[in-house]
Amino acid sequence: MSDALPKPPLRVVLCAPRGFCAGVVRAVDIVERALQIYGAPVYVRHEIVHNRFVVDSLKAKGVVFIKELAEAPPGPQPVIFSAHGVAKAVPEEATARNLFTIDATCPLVTKVHREAQVHFKHGRRIVLIGHVGHPEVIGTMGQLPPGAVTLVSSIDEVERLAPDDGRPIAYVTQTTLSVDDTREIVAALQARFPAIHAPPNEDICYATTNRQAAIKTAARQVEAAIVVGAANSSNSQRLREVAEREGCAAQLVADERGIDWASLAGVASVAITAGASAPEALVERILEALHARYDVALETLTTANEAMAFPLPRALREVP
Repeated sequence: MSDALPKPPLRVVLCAPRGFCAGVVRAVDIVERALQIYGAPVYVRHEIVHNRFVVDSLKAKGVVFIKELAEAPPGPQPVIFSAHGVAKAVPEEATARNLFTIDATCPLVTKVHREAQVHFKHGRRIVLIGHVGHPEVIGTMGQLPPGAVTLVSSIDEVERLAPDDGRPIAYVTQTTLSVDDTREIVAALQARFPAIHAPPNEDICYATTNRQAAIKTAARQVEAAIVVGAANSSNSQRLREVAEREGCAAQLVADERGIDWASLAGVASVAITAGASAPEALVERILEALHARYDVALETLTTANEAMAFPLPRALREVP
């Protein structure tokens, strides 16, 4: 007869959709395909996506991650730009050095770049809603000359914008923001500048919106939430914030080793989701850790079905 104490029961609500989005799948596939075609080493400027597990897995296969193009030697081996996008100066530098580059920028980020370029062409003031220092923001602002884009991250910063100077004005947004926070900032912009041009289609990407909607619904049904993702992942941080806003005790963890078990003491229900750059393997490791400590009753909460897919760049599709 076993002396082991019975495991406490735990209701686990698994959010769907969660994890990899189409842009991340495409970016990782680009790197994998480049390795297959050209062999190691393949160079990637910055993290291909914000997830250490993904980055380390690719390093083990022969990918070399670099901070700047100067670290890439000239030659036939490809240099890949990350899913977050890059400023125009980066491909220009690559061309000047005769580097072979492949662009893994998410098509939804490229869409924002093009919107900003169109606004600039029409002589509009451009406001970018986003977070200072995020690679996507650096890339979007870098599509245009210095000073052409003004970054705002809060309603207070909207209030501090220069008044109407006679030029038309437009806004674009970072794709991985909080839907709720961005809605409030947009409302503040529209209050100050009633004629402001809005994006023809929402800039916040479908995956960000869907994952936030799922965790918002789940957070209302549970006591705690675990968000799987990297600390430097904007969309993962927003998932944690969305859960907390619903009154749920949420923690963002890179993997099962980061779980704060003390905070789960006495908790009878927990939701699990994953940021758009977190692979499903990490979710499975979280579930295994929970099963080891609890008598888990697992259920899935589905709030949307995703079928989005982006093709690889032509150069990678055409090579046999």
